Amino acid sequence: MIKKALEVLQRYFGFTQFRDGQQKVIGSLLQGLDTLAIMPTGAGKSLAYQIPALLFKGTTLVISPLISLMKDQVDALLQYGVPATFINSSLSLNEVRSRIDGVTRGKYKLLYIAPERLESESFRGLLESLQVSFLVIDEAHCVSQWGHDFRPSYLHLGPFLKSLPQKPIIGAFTATATEEVQADIVRLLELDKPSIFVTGFDRPNLMFSTFRGENKKEFVLGYTKAHVNQPGIIYAATRKEVDNLQSFLTRSGLKVGKYHAGMSDPDRQKTQEDFLFDEITVMVATNAFGMGIDKSNVRYVIHYNMPKNMEAYYQEAGRAGRDGEPGECLLLFSPQDVVLQRFLIEQTVLQPERKMNELKKLQGMVDYCHSPRCLRKTILEYFGEENVQAKCNNCSNCNDEREIVDITLEAQKIFSCIYRMRERFGIGMVADVLKGSRKAKIRELRFDELSTYGIMHNVPLQDIKDLINYLVAEGYLQLANGEYPVVKLQPNAASVLKGEAKVSRKITQKPSRVESEEVSLFEKLRELRRELAIRENLPPYLIFADSTLREMAQICPMDHGAMISVSGVGERKLEKYGNEFLEVIKRFLENAAIDKKENSSEKCVSAKCLAQQDKTGPEVIANSKASSHLQTFQMYKEGHSLAAIAKIRKVTPITVQNHFVRCSMDGHAVPWDDFIPKEQEVHILEAIRQVGGEKLRPIKDLLPDEVEWFTIRAVLEKYKIIDSKE
Repeated sequence: MIKKALEVLQRYFGFTQFRDGQQKVIGSLLQGLDTLAIMPTGAGKSLAYQIPALLFKGTTLVISPLISLMKDQVDALLQYGVPATFINSSLSLNEVRSRIDGVTRGKYKLLYIAPERLESESFRGLLESLQVSFLVIDEAHCVSQWGHDFRPSYLHLGPFLKSLPQKPIIGAFTATATEEVQADIVRLLELDKPSIFVTGFDRPNLMFSTFRGENKKEFVLGYTKAHVNQPGIIYAATRKEVDNLQSFLTRSGLKVGKYHAGMSDPDRQKTQEDFLFDEITVMVATNAFGMGIDKSNVRYVIHYNMPKNMEAYYQEAGRAGRDGEPGECLLLFSPQDVVLQRFLIEQTVLQPERKMNELKKLQGMVDYCHSPRCLRKTILEYFGEENVQAKCNNCSNCNDEREIVDITLEAQKIFSCIYRMRERFGIGMVADVLKGSRKAKIRELRFDELSTYGIMHNVPLQDIKDLINYLVAEGYLQLANGEYPVVKLQPNAASVLKGEAKVSRKITQKPSRVESEEVSLFEKLRELRRELAIRENLPPYLIFADSTLREMAQICPMDHGAMISVSGVGERKLEKYGNEFLEVIKRFLENAAIDKKENSSEKCVSAKCLAQQDKTGPEVIANSKASSHLQTFQMYKEGHSLAAIAKIRKVTPITVQNHFVRCSMDGHAVPWDDFIPKEQEVHILEAIRQVGGEKLRPIKDLLPDEVEWFTIRAVLEKYKIIDSKE
């Protein structure tokens, strides 16, 4: 059965192998077993039930919580040539009956519905005519009151299952679930001796970072401007915060939308479509936005406020990098976030036991924001993973290169001022006194007579507030509860005032905007994808994911046989789009060949550059007349790493790799052994022996995931094995 599943995977979806965890889940379902799968966002859980659905007889019914989510998934399936449809409140009764009739006649293999539909007896009556062989419950954690997104409508699933004339195979799927939530899912859905699979929660392509005491607005503005062409989501805790931040970023010239429950349905739908279609690159939203978004190329997620628990954080952060490409997850912590989240929990109508549980989870998030440990390890252990390595080398704690500065003197000034103001005022008033403000309130309270009045007059007011926030975040100060929280000294502040302890702060480097100095094939393919998306009125990522375009740009397929080997190119998409993408690739390579031919003095110039190796630095090289790939090679010979070259030259790592291949083709002695791990070389050579060196994809399929495309290219170039560069 797994062999048939692989055939379906390649035929419809264009992939030659399953991701970690998918095969076990699919195998269990194909054996007719009820199955609970906990698979992190981006692990391919949709395919884990869509593949069995195409192999089972009859109809697969998919329970999905949001209208936008089911529409996106159905649109994606139709693009792959999979017959699917949905029924929700956006349809008229006639449209509902028409689609039910289509399912009865075998027109569709998958039918998506919202759980609320099952509350209607008339709708359940319509479903009685269907042969439901397989029932999928997506976002299954919603059934548990201990989950982070409990939905009462999911409680109707149990009675619905009992009403069916014949019990179907049940597949329950979720991205995050503690052991407590897993037990609830099994009990409430009455799963029959289910197979339970917990795929590793790790998302290696995501970089996790936490920041404390930052000026949030300035941080977000700097980051979004540095990543102006990359889609991103910024989560804020309240509607007011969303409105203010979206307005601020828009005034700064960025294409920013907003999304929250206070907007009208048409406005929410419009801004969501603009984000999906890349009309806007940044979405500022409350947590109402996200579960309905299947956009694969979100490159970063910023949490402007700390979420209330780890489950919510990991699910929301996990919306970055769903295509497997690198993504960043940044969390900006401030003590006010804790006050707000505690207030929101206290205002709920939850039972005392549930409230205590939520407050415990909130404290877990605070601990995460202050943890000096590897952030990835902290997350994975929260979800029950064991034997997690101590360092991931892909989080802000493992890769902390920030400059440490001593702020003891500034801290002493702030602590002294708060003490003299008798710990009765908030951050704004303290900052005004330190700055030396002439406000009437300050003169009325005679704070202008304090020895600390104006003691920081040469520091910008916002910087003083940022410092106070940082000292609160680090535990030297505390914000008392209340509508107007006042700042109070903590015991460790006394040690600083007495000169017995120092205070330091890590300064975050402002991100620099990265732009390529040359138009890459990847960008050309993105341009074509956008044209096709406009033509077909589809979000660009539904044409091809970024990861698929990047693979095309790296291996350059020249015909249909080579194109079908690219991950994400199935038969339907090859038929619809293959020729147009092949034409762009061929035209790009032809133009590159012409440019090379016209640059007849290229080798002379490069020799001159190489002769000046000891006299020139990267700045001189970057401004020389040598061709781009030779400039890259020269910098490597000077001792720069590939990552450093990409950063200095403002190009992508793939561009740097391609420069080395071009140098090798020009006859330069590229030290390929530098890029080939010894333990991988023998396996790559064996794979080449089995399938030849004409195509990269068959070689890659025989090798472990950790073997990179560039390593395969390096082996081919080292041994001068001719490949077609596809």
